[in-house]
Amino acid sequence: MEPGPPRAPRRIGRTRPRALPPERSGRLRVDRTAPSCPSRDASTRRRYSRAQRATDRAGIETTLISHDRFYARVFGLVVAVLLAAALVSILKPFVGPILWALLLAFLLHPVNAALRRRLPPGKGRGRAALFMTVAVTLAIILPAALVAIAFAGQAADLIQRLGSLADRYRIARPSDIVRLPIVDRVVHWLAEHTPVTVDQVQAWIVNGLRTALEFALAHSRFVFLGALGAVVGLFLMLFVLYFFFRDGDEMIQRGMALVPLDEERKRRLESHVADVTRAVVYGNVLTALIQGALVGFAFWISPLPSPVVFGVLGAIAALIPALGTGLVLIPAAIAPAFAGLWGWSLFVLAWAIGVVGTIDNFLRPIFISGRAQISTLPVFIGAVGGVAAFGPIGLFLGPIVIALVLAFIRFAEEDRAPAAPNGGEAVTSE
Repeated sequence: MEPGPPRAPRRIGRTRPRALPPERSGRLRVDRTAPSCPSRDASTRRRYSRAQRATDRAGIETTLISHDRFYARVFGLVVAVLLAAALVSILKPFVGPILWALLLAFLLHPVNAALRRRLPPGKGRGRAALFMTVAVTLAIILPAALVAIAFAGQAADLIQRLGSLADRYRIARPSDIVRLPIVDRVVHWLAEHTPVTVDQVQAWIVNGLRTALEFALAHSRFVFLGALGAVVGLFLMLFVLYFFFRDGDEMIQRGMALVPLDEERKRRLESHVADVTRAVVYGNVLTALIQGALVGFAFWISPLPSPVVFGVLGAIAALIPALGTGLVLIPAAIAPAFAGLWGWSLFVLAWAIGVVGTIDNFLRPIFISGRAQISTLPVFIGAVGGVAAFGPIGLFLGPIVIALVLAFIRFAEEDRAPAAPNGGEAVTSE
């Protein structure tokens, strides 16, 4: 058998070149059913397929979890808003008594804490709260009853004087008020120095008195309802005050735990709010009592009637920002002038400006700015805005809110201030 032609030597390490696929014309088609894996090996394709399925399953689970979290957050936010609105509607009629109870519980906390330490443990907290509530009740009712008795007596004397004055000048209708000598002098002075006639001034006075009487008669029931509401609010305040005395410490701790501040700043915030609250309350109340006593003294030494009545009214008016005791002393200075007592009129006016007004400008900054690191301007703005927003309790609540805002602004400034080198404190420019 003849040997065939010799074979070409096999080249080791090289592969035979493959023939190029024929060129295709038209649009390139992609087979989407083929596995997109880097190798055509069967085991590699199986491993890649399992990994791909696991990745797709994890992605689906992550998407479901994110959707569940979003739904839970939205649902929780909606429920929280609805509950907050319902809670505000429920507590709205009781906001005033609750705030007054909270203010009294805070001011009397040192006394309550000292009483707890003296009582035996166990039921000492409840007994101390009951004793403090009874003491506050007596401290409110007894002085109020004594002032009310004196007020009623002098008010009755004032009404009797007005009745005798009406009998003397035969005043039976609002139009007869012009028969009073004081009113007659004012009417004729206006007629002589202004382009109005006596009949016009008398008509204005009569119409004004008639309107005032109609307004008083129309709103007399609101006065009764207001007095009844004040009594109900007092008892509700005392009821809430008992629980603030008993559980106030725990309420404050749980509330402060929700504040996202460090312990040192929480301590500073508590101290600042406590100082401002005590300064505002003690400053306003003590200044009002002193001014009321000075108003009563001016009525006592002058021919003006009812010093106790107007002294109490002066103390209440002193709590009104910007106006103050001028609501009582300015009419009191004008009244003697119409009777021809110009000396007493000047005395009351000088007393109002030189003594009562000076005491207000001198004592209030000492009581407020001296005890708390806050100027008089924020306290004034907080008092005026607080009364307009919250009523009488706003006189004390407004400055406290302003103090909180200033404290948080100070914390923000500390966070933005650059840190001093060598671990020192931040240096701020004055």
